[in-house]
Amino acid sequence: MHVQVNTSNNVEGRDALIASVERDIRARLSRFESRLTRIEAHLGDENGPRTEGADKRCVLEARPSGLNPITVSENAGSIDQATAGALNKLASALDRTFGKLTDRKGH
Repeated sequence: MHVQVNTSNNVEGRDALIASVERDIRARLSRFESRLTRIEAHLGDENGPRTEGADKRCVLEARPSGLNPITVSENAGSIDQATAGALNKLASALDRTFGKLTDRKGH
């Protein structure tokens, strides 16, 4: 599973943040590793230097082998919170997707 993390230019601490997000993705989605070819993360600050509300955004796109990509997003007050929320959503979506493939009745 290849993990690629992209950040917008206005995100602070890019190198450390990229390493941290990549570790979080690998840890949270390790059980799907054999079924995913790639995970892309896009991190951004919607309001730039202003700090009003849930302006940090994380978009995750998973590419399961032989299936259409699955994309989720989360907005929160910090990049860490947005990433955690998006990872929860993506894990649920992957559980549903792979569950439908393996839990077919009569097959």
